[in-house]
Amino acid sequence: MARNEEKRLKPALIEADESSYAALQAMAGYSPANQVYALGAITGVYESLRGAWTAEAQAEAAYAAARDNAVAREWEFHNLILGAKDQVTAQFGRDSNEVQAIGLKKASERKAPQRRKTGGGTSSS
Repeated sequence: MARNEEKRLKPALIEADESSYAALQAMAGYSPANQVYALGAITGVYESLRGAWTAEAQAEAAYAAARDNAVAREWEFHNLILGAKDQVTAQFGRDSNEVQAIGLKKASERKAPQRRKTGGGTSSS
């Protein structure tokens, strides 16, 4: 089975690995032939993993706070622009070039409302 080591592991697999690590810590005679798998090496990587999780959680919290701040500033700016559009309309009139310049439609360019035809037709009795 091919492994893609760029994807996150499933939480259940991480929990199983942590259980295995706990069991290794309790083994009195664990002495692997390959020292890459020694308890000290595994402990170092596990502590590094916990540090990475902490850094990730802190970065996510900082991102969420920064995003909330950006959203608040977006709404603040949007509401000010809406108010400014109202002020331009009040100062220069609904049919002015200034109203058109800020992205609104001049009153003279609006279509006149048209009556809707009723689709009832005639009823025969």
